[in-house]
Amino acid sequence: MNFQQLRSVREAARRGFNLTEVAQALHTSQPGVSRQIRELEEELGIEIFHRAGKRLTGLTAPGALVLPIVERLLQEADNLRQAGADFARQGQGTLTLAATHSQARYALPTAVRDFRLRYPDVQLQIHQGTPQQVAQMLIDGTADIGIATEALAQYDELVALPSYRWTHIVVVPPDHPLAAERTKPLTLQRLAGFPLITYEAGYTGRSHIDEAFARASLSPNLVLQAMDADVIKTYVELGLGVGIVASIAFDEERDRQLVALDARHLFAANMTRVGLRRGSYLRDYAYGFVETFAAPLTRAVVAQALAHAPGDHFEL
Repeated sequence: MNFQQLRSVREAARRGFNLTEVAQALHTSQPGVSRQIRELEEELGIEIFHRAGKRLTGLTAPGALVLPIVERLLQEADNLRQAGADFARQGQGTLTLAATHSQARYALPTAVRDFRLRYPDVQLQIHQGTPQQVAQMLIDGTADIGIATEALAQYDELVALPSYRWTHIVVVPPDHPLAAERTKPLTLQRLAGFPLITYEAGYTGRSHIDEAFARASLSPNLVLQAMDADVIKTYVELGLGVGIVASIAFDEERDRQLVALDARHLFAANMTRVGLRRGSYLRDYAYGFVETFAAPLTRAVVAQALAHAPGDHFEL
């Protein structure tokens, strides 16, 4: 048994049993991949994959049991290499973050600045994606740390740590009727009387917006939906509708063409979480970034969370 055999099995499962793609990912030949898989099957005395001729078509029942073990072995091998590198190059290396647009644009900049001052020799990489893509990047090992409001707590492979709560606000142009009424508490009924612009489903607390209108038996007139608060605010400035965005996405100096209205009483609060792959090895500066981003998430707290069983989620 060797690591090349294990990698061939893992990549075959990840890449839809397409041996051509597996060979490209592992920088080898397709016959070489087939041979590695066959040799492991012979050593274990089982068939890991169903076949149709030379093509792999799916996992067998024994294969479904073996695959998680293969994943753990390869992950521990990566952890071993990381541990060695940690001692060989203290305070140096690369830290890869995965985040949704809202987090990367509004929540991360201050933490990144402070982290760079603390760890000047660490190179930061930031990948943006949907909450589901952020989760998958963590699971695949593409990212070390993920930050999102949705999805992270839904995966048993991940530890999802609460970092901060936030609410939505309503934004309108200064000459909008709602701006003239801003001394009065805003109601869902009043809001539903205007065309609305907000996030796409699955982004930035959109579910709480939908739930609030549903509870009030109201059908909002959604004229535009976007992933990005900057896009939403742009179209609000053009007078196309009333915007509902994350409170962190509004800055009085930058957004001088808009008026922000308090909506905390209308929509439930949202929790942004820091996601980590369960069982992964975190270098010292990874713990440092998590604590820089969310001060309550000290190294001890994170280590304790990583040690808990799947399904255990922490709340601040």
